[in-house]
Order: sequence, then C-alpha cells, then structure tokens
Amino acid sequence: MESEAQRRTIARARLKFLEGAELPTPAVPERVRDSWKRSKLLGIGIDEVVVPYRPDYDRESHLMRAAAPVLDRLEQVLAGSDVCVIVTDRKGWVRDRRVGEARLMDHLDTVHLAPGFSYAEQFVGTNGIGVALEERRSSVVLGAEHFNERLQKVSCAASPIRNPISGRVAGTMNLTCWNGPASSLMAALAQEAADDIARVMYEISTSYERALLAAFRQATHYGDRPVLCIGQDLLLANAAAADRLTGDDHRLLREAAAEHGHALRTRRRVQLTGGTSALVRCRRVDSPAGTAGHLLDLAFDDVPATRKPAGAAGTRSSGGPAADAGPRALPGLAGADPAWTAASRTASRCARERVPLLIYGEAGTGKAALARAAHALTGAATAPAVVDAADPRHRAEAAGSGTGPALDPDALPRALRTAPAGQGLALVLRHLDAVTAARAQAVADALAAAAARGTWIVGTLGPAPEVPDALLRLFAEAVTVPPLRHRVADLPALAECLLRRAGAGVECSPDVLPLLRRQSWPGNVGQLESVLRKAAAGRRTYRVEPRDLPPSLHTVGRRSLSAWETAERDTLVEALLDAGGNKLLAAQRLGISRTTIYRKMRAYGITITLPTPR
Repeated sequence: MESEAQRRTIARARLKFLEGAELPTPAVPERVRDSWKRSKLLGIGIDEVVVPYRPDYDRESHLMRAAAPVLDRLEQVLAGSDVCVIVTDRKGWVRDRRVGEARLMDHLDTVHLAPGFSYAEQFVGTNGIGVALEERRSSVVLGAEHFNERLQKVSCAASPIRNPISGRVAGTMNLTCWNGPASSLMAALAQEAADDIARVMYEISTSYERALLAAFRQATHYGDRPVLCIGQDLLLANAAAADRLTGDDHRLLREAAAEHGHALRTRRRVQLTGGTSALVRCRRVDSPAGTAGHLLDLAFDDVPATRKPAGAAGTRSSGGPAADAGPRALPGLAGADPAWTAASRTASRCARERVPLLIYGEAGTGKAALARAAHALTGAATAPAVVDAADPRHRAEAAGSGTGPALDPDALPRALRTAPAGQGLALVLRHLDAVTAARAQAVADALAAAAARGTWIVGTLGPAPEVPDALLRLFAEAVTVPPLRHRVADLPALAECLLRRAGAGVECSPDVLPLLRRQSWPGNVGQLESVLRKAAAGRRTYRVEPRDLPPSLHTVGRRSLSAWETAERDTLVEALLDAGGNKLLAAQRLGISRTTIYRKMRAYGITITLPTPR
C-alpha cells in the first residue's frame, strides 16, 4: 500500500529527477529509479500517453489458449471490484483485458491500456508491464512511481509468464487497480495467475507433443525416408533427415511449414544450404488443444541444385554446355548459400556473355564485389570502372561563376561517356535508384553506347527501389544478393575470406563463430568485414578471440539502446572480459555489487564466451 507520505516523497523525487537533479532519494525503489532513467533517455512524454495500436493479432495463439480459462476464473472472482486483469505478449502488446468496474474501464480506455495497444516501457515509460518485461521478473509500480502522470491514479503489478517447455518469457499477467489498500495484494495474485497460465501452457504443450510424437512414429514406422516433425518448441528428425540437415536447414524448413498456414496438406520445393533442394510434403498435425505442428516428408535431390545437368527440369540453358556446368569459385569471395550461389552463377554467365546485369541487394551485401569477381573470372586484365550515381560530384557540378555549385544535368551521363569502354572492359553504375526520371534517358543512352562497344554493363541498387523504365529496359538479367542474416551457414568461410583479404594472417577462434552467428548484421558483409578488421588489428594472440570482438557482439539485443545505455553496456562487457568472466571480480573493479552486475547482464542480454581450453 502506498501511503500519502510515501506518495509525496516519490512525487518530489520524480520532479527533481525530471529537472536534472541527482539520482532520486533511496526511498524510490531501485527498479523504479532504473526505469525512470531508461524512460528519460527514451524521451517518453510525462503528460500524454502515446502508444502504437495493432488490432490484428492471433487470438488462438498458444499463450491466449492457455490464458483464457485463467482469465475466465479471475473475471468471476473479481466481478464488481476495482481490479482489472490484463494479459500481454512478450513484447508488451495487450492481448486480453477483463475489468470488474465500469469507471476503471473508462479510465483504462482513456490511457489506452486496452487490447491492441502496446504498454512496453519504450512507449509508455515506467509501468508494471514494461518493467516486468525489461527485467524479466515480477514488478509492482504504485501510483506516483509511474513515469507518465496520466497513469498515476492506478497501481499495477505484473509477473512474466514463462513457457514451461522453452523457459522463455511468453508474456505478462498484469493486475491494475485504483490506488488503495488492494495494491499490496496484487503482486501475489499476479504471480499466482502467471503460474496458472504457465501450468495450462504445459498441459497444452504436452498435448501438442503427444500428437506430434504419434504422427512422427507413424510416419517413420515403415521405411527410412527422411521425416521431420516441427512444433512450436519441438523438433523431431529421423536418422535419414538428421544426416542431411543442418541447423540452418531446420530454420528454412520451419519457415516453409509456417507458410503452410492452416491448410491440411501441401507440397513445395525448398532450397537448402549447400546448394541442394528438397521436395517437401507438409501435413498439418492436430491435437485436442488445436494445431500442434507439421509433419514434413522430404525427398532430397541427388544432385545439388547448382550442378544439375544440362536439360534438367527447372534449369535454364544459356547457349552452350559450359553455361550449365556450374559456377567456378569467384575470386576473393566465399559462400555456398543457395541464393548466393545462384546469384554468382548468373553474374558469371552475364560477364562471360556480356549481358547487361542488374544486381539488387541491401547495403553492404557485396553487390559491387560480385560484379568485380565475375568480371575477373573472364580473365580481364583491369578492374571494372565504377561510377556512383549518388556521388555529389555527379549530381551538382560547377557550371559557371556563382556563389556555389550549380546543378549540371549532364554530370552523370558525361562521367559514363568518358569511362573506359570496349571489349574486355566493364562499367558498374552504383546506386542506380539515385538516377532521377529527368536524367534517366540520358544515362540509359550513355550506358547503351558503352555496351555497343563491347563493355559489360552492371547496375547496382537497393532491394526494392523505384527505377525509371528507360533504365530498367537496358538490363536483360537481374539477380538479388541475399543479406548476411540469410547466409548464416556461410559465416565461417566468409570470416576466413575477409581476414585473408585484410592481410591479417590470422584466423578466428572456434569460440568466435557462435558470437558471429547470433548477430542480425544490419550492415551485412561490410559490417562483418569492419568488425573482423578491427578485431584482427587489436588481437592479443595469434588468432581472433571472443575478447577481441566489440562489446555489442557479446550481447543478445532485445531493443535499441540509447547512447547512455550503450556506454554502460560496453563498460560492463569490457570489465567482464578483463576479469575472465568472473562476475564478482568485475563487480569489485566497477565498484558495484554482484547482484547489480547480474541484473545489468540480464537487462542488456550480456553473455560472455570464454576461450575453449586447448
């Protein structure tokens, strides 16, 4: 219960904190102080609740199936009281709400604490749901402790709901009521309700598992064909499938099963790692609790997709047997991902046959590098000429006297016309999407003139840009370079290739690869190369070890961090690495308690990998 004196003390501390004073008085709980700091750094408003709204969500999800009977029971028990029961998913989106009092419901509607809205801390600031999700533990936020003044009429208690099979947080159970004596009882009730939902989730999961296991046994009882059974937290594979599939193949097949939707049966061909593909017959597996998962019957190709013989179904002949003989290794590049291999094969053929090629892909995926390597594979003595349409020099050049550069519409076409052209040469126009409609025809004419002299023309651009038709018509072929997050299996080969390119003369420790695999790499191969170059330059041994990597790679990120949080995270990682992973020693060197360092590690998702003893 929040007394009036306590409320006034916390309210004063909050105002001083917002005005930039020192850290709030110890009377404010540590979890609230930490949340206030995060909320302030995120720029959360204090007088208006502005939250995103997504009305469409799966009302039959595993979490909501388990929560429904618990919410029904609580709704009957709390009927007529001033207590509201709310369930959110793991990202703070409100999925169900049961309110016992009309006046409280009106207030919650006013502050958007209703199904479809998100009450994650990043949107609302300090509140029970947001703090429970950030700290992964039960949390009580009393009236004045809320960061936003509009929420200070109520108190709330939230407990994480953990999936009993995987151990991951699936959502939160939250109780909200008017400020008053009932506040002290909410924490225990919220925790009990969360435990009840977890118990029902287990019972449902067990039902799912029984159904999946029965389907798997039936499918594998006769014969030895490859079979895979995929559920939400379960994967079963017989020996015939396990011997042929990698972890990345499991991910691809899980995605294919998810696309299967609610159809009873379907079949499709799935490209797997290593250049192979498989015909997948997918059957939905039902249980008394609902859809349990999918049974996948696999038929692998005997020959990798990238090396099918000429005339095989699904291949494209390009004017001779050599065209279908499969790609040679592109100089300076690495990877066996099917999408990457297909792009490399097409680029090699286009370079050999001088076919104008358009290369799509995210920034940093290696579009220009692919063009250079394919050109080099033809035996060319010189590298391609490269013109960047986004270069300011090609967009605004001086055209006479004046106070500054004047727009020269002929700048880019002139750069293309003056580039080396002829047999055995190549011209790459980067950022083709930066060409305006007004200059498109002039640029297309300049490229066509170079192509007429025997120059291989290549254009590179983003994954889904708008390009004038006058330019698109110039290119006879197009490929897409996959982002690095879709080429996880290529990371070992890429790391070796990039370190060799950097001339570092070192290799990656085996302990480094798991850290690389779990990153999303928004900057793609370019970002990976930058990380490895810096790690190689600052290494302490003959090879790159985990401690040589930047602090960001030692964390499992759940959200974007502010500059202040990034600095704190990096300091913690560096202290833990210097202490050899010893939390107590790192805490002593930082002047904080071991409890605090454990809590900070959980908050930032810090996981320290120590070198494997040799």
